[in-house]
Amino acid sequence: QNISAVLKGLGEDWIPGYKPAFKFQTSLIDAVARWLAYNPEWLGRMPKTAAGLHEAAPLWVGPAPTLSNQPPPQELEQMLHVAAKFDVAGRDERNRALGRAGEERVMAHERANLKKVGREDLARKVRWVSEEDGDGAGYDIASFAPDGRSRLIEVKTTNGWERTPFYISRNELVVAEERRSEWCLFRLYHFSRAPKAFELHPPLEAHISLTPTTFQAGFD
Repeated sequence: QNISAVLKGLGEDWIPGYKPAFKFQTSLIDAVARWLAYNPEWLGRMPKTAAGLHEAAPLWVGPAPTLSNQPPPQELEQMLHVAAKFDVAGRDERNRALGRAGEERVMAHERANLKKVGREDLARKVRWVSEEDGDGAGYDIASFAPDGRSRLIEVKTTNGWERTPFYISRNELVVAEERRSEWCLFRLYHFSRAPKAFELHPPLEAHISLTPTTFQAGFD
């Protein structure tokens, strides 16, 4: 159970049947991190349905994490400490296979939702922007609401729990601000086991805390 708790803090699935118990020592964190380093295939796990993501059913999309539904303070503090120590957000960001699979899954979700309400015409127009045009647009998928309104979706994927930290680029923040009525962040979590999701809409500061992590250096 302690190992499950550490895995949760590291943004990974915990051991089935062993609910996380949150009183563990730092040495256990280091031991689990070493095991993951020697077993990188664990970090690359994908859902069992990965081969047919383009035909997958809609995802379960629930409420985003808030102060009212957060875990006990001590548990949350331990999880965030572990995530920060091992840069879980950076690891997910660098895992291109995970990110691509998440985007593909959201593409399927958007198309399935539109078909479900009889908008196959819009479903055919959903575009995987980051795949077709490359990064830089400030969002990954161009989709639609059932009434035809534009949905610009930035996908963030993790195998961890819903409060696993993630990175967001300056460009994504700019586009989110400029196109508030269209842009949304689609957070996929528990991706390798049973993918679930929530959405965040601008202003993002109303939902998450944004911490600067890099600085641009120059010779002015």
